[in-house]
Amino acid sequence: MKIQSNASGTRSIEISDTHLETIEKYQLLRDLIDSSGYVDELVLDKLKLNIRSLLEGQAGQDKDLLDLCLDVIYHPNMKAFGLQQLVLLYINWKNKANEELGI
Repeated sequence: MKIQSNASGTRSIEISDTHLETIEKYQLLRDLIDSSGYVDELVLDKLKLNIRSLLEGQAGQDKDLLDLCLDVIYHPNMKAFGLQQLVLLYINWKNKANEELGI
C-alpha cells in the first residue's frame, strides 16, 4: 500500500501490513491526536518522541518497530500530511480486519 505524503501528490511512502501491525501492537496512534482532530507537525513530533521512548526500552530490539521507524516514521518524505494519510490508512485497515472477523 502507498500513502501520499504531500498535498500535491508528488511524494509517497510505501506501507506494509507489518507496519500497520506494528502500529497496532504498540498502539502508536492511541491518544496521539487531540480533540480537534487536526494533524500537524507537533503531532508528528509527539509520535517520534513516543517511539524514541519505546526504542530506549525493550521494544528497541523489535525489528518490526525499527523497520517502521526507518521505512515510515523517519522517512524523509514523512510530514504532517503523510501522518494524516497513515492514520486514515490504519483506520481503514483496522475496520477491514474487524469486518473479516465479524466484529
